[in-house]
Amino acid sequence: MLKKLLIAGIAVTLLVGAIIFVKLGQFGAMGEAASKMTFPPETVTAYTANDDQWEQFIPATASVTAVQGVLVSAEAGGRVTEIKFDSDDSVKEGQVLVQLDTSSENAQLASSIASAAQARADLKRIRTLIDKKLVSEDAVDQAITHVKEAEAQVEVIKASLDKKTIRAAFAGRLGIRQVNQGQILSIGDPIVALQMLSRVYVDFSVPQQKLSQLARDMKVRVKSDATPGEVFNGEITAVNLEVDPVTRNVQVRAVVENPDEKLRTGMFVNVELILPNAQKVLAIPATAVLYAPFGNSVFVIDKKKNEETGETQKVLRQQFIILGQARGDYVDVTDGLKNGETVVTSGVFKLRSGSQVVIDNTLAPKPSLEPDPKDS
Repeated sequence: MLKKLLIAGIAVTLLVGAIIFVKLGQFGAMGEAASKMTFPPETVTAYTANDDQWEQFIPATASVTAVQGVLVSAEAGGRVTEIKFDSDDSVKEGQVLVQLDTSSENAQLASSIASAAQARADLKRIRTLIDKKLVSEDAVDQAITHVKEAEAQVEVIKASLDKKTIRAAFAGRLGIRQVNQGQILSIGDPIVALQMLSRVYVDFSVPQQKLSQLARDMKVRVKSDATPGEVFNGEITAVNLEVDPVTRNVQVRAVVENPDEKLRTGMFVNVELILPNAQKVLAIPATAVLYAPFGNSVFVIDKKKNEETGETQKVLRQQFIILGQARGDYVDVTDGLKNGETVVTSGVFKLRSGSQVVIDNTLAPKPSLEPDPKDS
């Protein structure tokens, strides 16, 4: 019985040993095959970094005001007899807008003209009599005074009549009409807003740190969400002498051309104050950057010769960089990258240093300094 158990134990041991020997051979073969295995190259999009010049500007938010704008009001009281404009009309300087009732003034004017004519006739007659020594010099002086008073009264009534004819003070565009036919107006009652919008003021604030960079005639660009894609150009006309003690900002005013009157008073706009000196940058697409807490990096594509095949291959090298300002789809690299080096621009999170790649930019999106939409 013991002999049988011993034989069985030896048989099992031999069987297990054979199995282990076979498996070890298999694992060795797999390891040797794995060491000789080469992964296929990864297909990537790429961008070659080149030195560029970026226009420098100071961004700000601003509000629009009219270069000339008034609320047309009644200078004299009276009943509206005629309205000669419609809301949103364009008018010329001196154009009649509203006519008030002048029946009383017309009657007074006729009476004053007659009185002035009578005073002049009396003066002429008195001067004839003084030649004959029939009246004194005082009578002539009094007659001259009466003539001047009568003529002055005529001018007063004419001025009163003129105030009842309400005209446009300058050429521009009218707002919404605020009077009606037959309405009784008092002095100062509003009639309509009048604004000249062919050129507008754009007022904005700039931090005091930028004050030394400001100067009259500096160019500005204005953009509004009311007119997407359209740019209005202008220049600085005034920089305030005082700095706001609360915000430490200085008020700046620019005049902007507005030929189609698309910018309106009170509108909110974005301003770019263009600085005279451009900045030299080494820009790459922002998608090329692998952002990480321990440092930002890019994958640079180097060309290396394969010692076995003799072929030139494209191999990745992870390079840590320092970033500067970002603009649109681009970011400026201030350190870590050289002019002319090519970097991967897509899928950088799945790459590793030393990998082989093939460049295919067929479907790569084209980066832009002014992308649309802006947050792309």
